Amino acid sequence: MTAYHFIGIKGTGMSALAHILHDSGEKVQGSDVEKRFFTQEALEDKNIPIFPFSEMNIKEGYTIIAGNAFSDNHPEIKEAKRQGLTFYRYHDFLGEWLKQYTSIAVTGAHGKTSTTGLLAHVLDESYPISYLIGDGTGKGHMESNYFVFEACEYRRHFLSYQPDYAIMTNIDFDHPDYFTSVDDVFDAFQSMADQVKKGIIACGDDEQLQQIQAKVPVVYYGFSSTNDFQAQNVTETEHGTEFDVFVRNTYYDTFTIPMFGNHNVLNALSVIAICHYEDIKAQKVKVLDSFEGVKRRFTEKDFGSQVLIDDYAHHPREITATIDSARKKYHDKPIIAIFQPHTFTRTRTFLQEFADSLNLADHVYLCDIFGSAREESGKLTIEDLQKLVDDSRILDLANTEVLLEHSDSVLIFMGAGDIQKFQKTYENQLELVNYEQTKNA
Repeated sequence: MTAYHFIGIKGTGMSALAHILHDSGEKVQGSDVEKRFFTQEALEDKNIPIFPFSEMNIKEGYTIIAGNAFSDNHPEIKEAKRQGLTFYRYHDFLGEWLKQYTSIAVTGAHGKTSTTGLLAHVLDESYPISYLIGDGTGKGHMESNYFVFEACEYRRHFLSYQPDYAIMTNIDFDHPDYFTSVDDVFDAFQSMADQVKKGIIACGDDEQLQQIQAKVPVVYYGFSSTNDFQAQNVTETEHGTEFDVFVRNTYYDTFTIPMFGNHNVLNALSVIAICHYEDIKAQKVKVLDSFEGVKRRFTEKDFGSQVLIDDYAHHPREITATIDSARKKYHDKPIIAIFQPHTFTRTRTFLQEFADSLNLADHVYLCDIFGSAREESGKLTIEDLQKLVDDSRILDLANTEVLLEHSDSVLIFMGAGDIQKFQKTYENQLELVNYEQTKNA
């Protein structure tokens, strides 16, 4: 048994990796800031110790894994190197660990987390598997047949991996603080494709992915008839979406997913394709219909006549997809978007695109931009976006009760920063209102 110390254990990837090593029989502990994160509870449930940052945490005999958010000047990293301990960055350790298994990387500008969750859910029904999902969820098994993991393109971190298979959902320009253009993003994905050992499952409806060159077979999926795996006859039902799958123009089977929106059909289709490639029978894949979702991806709560949805959407394309899902599921209710932009760089780059996607909602509230410590604001403010969004209002944390006026509506809280604090404050407001109404009844 090896002892591991995680620097930044509350990060989504780091906490998932901590779960995997713990479940695989290793000794695991970690450190982080004192602020509470949504990943923390699951770590505490497994009695994984979490300490405040201190160089005293770095002890002889530990293998150190550091999150990508921390520089080499971090006190714990400096202490680990001073002691000469075995030291890894998150993505480098993961690249080594997955070599023990049949590994499936899930990558793409959008849809990575949901697709990884879907694939893990399906394979977990039939095999002992390990998985690492970007919502902080991880599971290890000593006799895993498969290792399913989310692989992020940011700073080309996914080039630390040499997976057996890769699912590629799409290529789009994001992370403008690192990538210079969509061509730069394509170049990163092409480099990733060169490292895949057995096969690539790629969305053939994506123009960029059509250009990928690979030394291994590429299986394409999508709505277009030119794809190897094609979804047809998509029907929205009360509980989700039903669709037929054709494999090279021959009817294969009909599948149901408990989600709405074409992007969710595509995610499911990629899972169906990789399972077919691995000779997993359709009947086993049909457990897609019991998928309960991943954290912060269209996570719903009912409060009286309002439906509150928490979603990680932080790119115009993701906002469009989330609003589309809400329209399809709640076609008779107004859609209220509450959006907190994530990073000044991304907001500046996609200012008009953000406005166009938000204008698809019936009403829009904007929260102040959640900046990164690595960037300057450059005088950009939330008012610059507000000018482009029809009749939008700025939402202040001290005044969330303005949302009470939208009865019988769907409120979508979107963003990759700390948008949850606005939803939490509003939920407290709703509970107070409900209490007052009950008391006065």
